[in-house]
Amino acid sequence: MPLAHTILARLRDSLGPEHVLTVLEDLIPYSFDGTAALRQMPGCVVFPRGTEQVGHVLKLANETKTPVVTRGSGTGLSGGSLPVADGLVLCLVKMDRILEVDRANLTMLCEAGALTQAISDAAGKAGLFYPPDPGSMKISTIGGNVAENSGGLRGLKYGVTRNYVMGLEVVLPDGEVLWTGNKCVKDVAGYSLRDLFIGSEGTLGVITKVLLKLIPKPAAKKTLLATFAQMDQAAQTVSDIIAAQIIPCTLEFLDRTTIACVDDYAKIGLPRDCEALLLMETDGHPAVVEEEAARMVELARKNRCKEVRVAQTEDEATKLASARRTAFSALARVAPTTILEDVTVPRSELARMVRFVDLVARKYSLRVGTFGHMGDGNLHPTFLTDERNADEMHRVEEAFKELFAEAIRLGGTITGEHGVGVAKKAFLPQFAGDVQMRVLRELRKTLDPNGILNPGKMFD
Repeated sequence: MPLAHTILARLRDSLGPEHVLTVLEDLIPYSFDGTAALRQMPGCVVFPRGTEQVGHVLKLANETKTPVVTRGSGTGLSGGSLPVADGLVLCLVKMDRILEVDRANLTMLCEAGALTQAISDAAGKAGLFYPPDPGSMKISTIGGNVAENSGGLRGLKYGVTRNYVMGLEVVLPDGEVLWTGNKCVKDVAGYSLRDLFIGSEGTLGVITKVLLKLIPKPAAKKTLLATFAQMDQAAQTVSDIIAAQIIPCTLEFLDRTTIACVDDYAKIGLPRDCEALLLMETDGHPAVVEEEAARMVELARKNRCKEVRVAQTEDEATKLASARRTAFSALARVAPTTILEDVTVPRSELARMVRFVDLVARKYSLRVGTFGHMGDGNLHPTFLTDERNADEMHRVEEAFKELFAEAIRLGGTITGEHGVGVAKKAFLPQFAGDVQMRVLRELRKTLDPNGILNPGKMFD
């Protein structure tokens, strides 16, 4: 049922009519996110400019039991910001200020709509470093990163978004404002509510401000690219690097299909006569960087790599790194619909999982390119398909069922960084089990008894 005129009138009074969209043509861009083949029209989209306005919107929504879906830039890949039919989309992109960079305490305070790239740049200008680097960092917002607990290419060494959140301002479903966390390095007073909201996918509250931890900027960095005739050789190289007590800041891989697509797209000059490519980066003290880079070259050659290229300049390093950073964009050019997934397995099972992806793709006559974070076991099997082809889409769905089941069997998880959303909620009970599902539901019901926040996401 469309939103009542009284609700729309109150929203216009609170936010200003120019910050409330209701015309069909204006709503279309907010009817989908980065997830393929999912679309739903909202009833309206609102753009608050501060925490107080967010509180007004949620209080009204809670009173009228109006469903609310919070949104940033819409780059999510699990349908987490997909609107509820005729519901309200709360878009935080106008709340994008970086409020403070505190060099004394190595922290940054920013609003939820601040772009990840802007945060990284602001830290860099202060001589500091914000490590999380999701593939969409140029356009994704920090609020979305926190809500999904986003990862990135540097996750192996530096961790994910959760590892850099020190505090949060959250508006609860009834409009109350909660602050959790602070600038203290140590704080064990009470439950860690901050961690409860990280990765909650907009189902427990609306994140409006984030206090981030920064670290000193690494003094040096070295980038290498190694190619292998077999995926097992690349996987063994990764195992050997970790066993040698080297933790690179980046340890990524691309399979044959992805290499070809990337080179067609970015014209990097990648070798195509290989089964796997490893992007390796080490950073830190210059002497340590040189030593670790030399050791990684040695280990790659020990595992019969075909070629190792070591970047000699910053420009060359950026060019080599773009082989991985452009993977999704390159694959997306090949077919009308690109379905990017993310399963994660223990590193010891990575080569087996990559082979299983290939077997499943052949079983269902599907084209797939696989890339991902080999250092932390996070794979991105990307199916190149056409959502207008119902039979092919059914085969894609069956393929994913097998992939998720195999990941769980190998001791892995159904998502390493994209979240559950609507795309994977059918698989969550299989992974989580009955007791964990019960606790998740009870937590959600306690914080949002009227069920207005992101209904239908993560679980029903």
